[in-house]
Amino acid sequence: MAPSPLLRAAAAAIRRRSRIAAPLTAISPLTHTTTPPPTPSPYPNTATRRHLITLSRRPCPHPPSSTSASAAASSFYVDRILLPISFSHPLSTSSRSADKETGKDDSLQPPLPSVSWVERWLPQAARPYAMLARLDKPIGTWLLAWPCMWSITIAAMPGELPDLKMLALFGCGAVLLRGAGCTVNDLLDRDIDNKVERTKSRPFASGVLTPSQGVCFLGFQLLLGLGILLQLNNFSRVLGASSLLLVFSYPLMKRFTFWPQAYLGLTFNWGALLGWAAIKGSLDPAVILPLYAAGIWWTLVYDTIYAHQDKEDDLKVGVKSTALWFGDSTKQWISAFGVASVGGFALSGYNAELAWPYYPLLTAAAAQLAWQISTADLSDRADCNRKFVSNKWFGALVFSGILFGRLAP
Repeated sequence: MAPSPLLRAAAAAIRRRSRIAAPLTAISPLTHTTTPPPTPSPYPNTATRRHLITLSRRPCPHPPSSTSASAAASSFYVDRILLPISFSHPLSTSSRSADKETGKDDSLQPPLPSVSWVERWLPQAARPYAMLARLDKPIGTWLLAWPCMWSITIAAMPGELPDLKMLALFGCGAVLLRGAGCTVNDLLDRDIDNKVERTKSRPFASGVLTPSQGVCFLGFQLLLGLGILLQLNNFSRVLGASSLLLVFSYPLMKRFTFWPQAYLGLTFNWGALLGWAAIKGSLDPAVILPLYAAGIWWTLVYDTIYAHQDKEDDLKVGVKSTALWFGDSTKQWISAFGVASVGGFALSGYNAELAWPYYPLLTAAAAQLAWQISTADLSDRADCNRKFVSNKWFGALVFSGILFGRLAP
C-alpha cells in the first residue's frame, strides 16, 4: 500500500531540514549533549530530531523550493501535530534570544495583581453585589465588629466567657450592616466615585450595576439585618434601629463638614452601646460611655490616615475630610486622638473592674497605635492603606485584654 501524501510530505520536510542542519554543534549546548552529524536518513535519531524541531522554529535561510506548498503544509503538521508540543518550549531559543535583543528581563516584569476570593469563587452574576458589599475587603467588617465584641465581653460576669451566641449574631450583623452602609454610600456617591482614582471601579461608578439594582440589594441586606435584630431584647431593638439614621446620613457628611471621620466614629462604634444592651437590657454610662468615646477617638485616628489616600482627588472633587483640615499637622492631631482613645479604654476597664491582664494588653494595643502614627507615610497611598488595615490587630489586642481581664480571678 502506497504511503499517503501527508506522510510523503512530512518525510520530505525532514530530509530537507537535515540538509541545512549542518552547524548543529553550535546549539548542542542547549541540550547538554554532543550531537553527531546528521545522517541523510529520513528517520534521524532522537537528539537530531530535537535539533530539527528547534531549527524548524527559525526562518529558513534559503528560498523555498518548487514544492513550497507541500513543504509548508508538511512543516505545519510536523511542528504542530506530529511532533510533541512539549519539545518546543525548553529547546527553542528564538523567544529567549528576542528578549535578550530587546533588553527584556522576566525578573523585572511587575507581578500580576492578586485575585480576591470573590473573583475566584463566586458566579459572575454575584460578583458585583459582593464587591458592592465589600466582601473582598473584610477590614471594614472587623472595624465595625470589634466595638460589639468589646461590649459583649465586658458585660460578661467575672470568671465567665462572653455569650458566644451573641458574639456570632453580632459578627453576622457586622457583615450585613457594613455591606448595607457601603451600598448606601456608593448609591449617594456614585457621581463622585467615578472621579476618584481609588473608587472609580466600584459597581455604580463603573456602570456594572444600576441604582435600581442597588436599592433592591439594599432592601435584601436590611431584611436580613432585621432578622438578626429581632433576636435581641426590646431595648436593643430600639437602640439598633436608631443606628440606621447614622448609617444613611454618614455619606452626606463629607459634603458639609471637614469632620466626616468623627461622624463615622459615631456610626461604627454604635455596637459598643448595643452589645452591652443586648446582654444587660440597659446601659451603664460609667462603663459604656468611656468605651464608646474611646472607639470614636480610635476611628478618628485610622480614618484620618485612610483619608490621606484620597486627599488630592478630594480637593479636585470638592469633598471634605480631616486629612484636608489637619494638613501637615495630621500627626499631632491623631497622636492626641490616640492618647484620648487609650485613656477611654483604661477608664472603661477600671469602672468595669477588669482584672490585671487587661492593662498589659491595653499597653500593647497603645504601642501598636503609636507605631501606626509614627511610621505612617501620609504621602504614600499604599502605606496609608497598610496602616489602616493594621487596625484589626489593635481591636484584637483590646478584645484580648477585656477577655482575659474578665476571666482572671
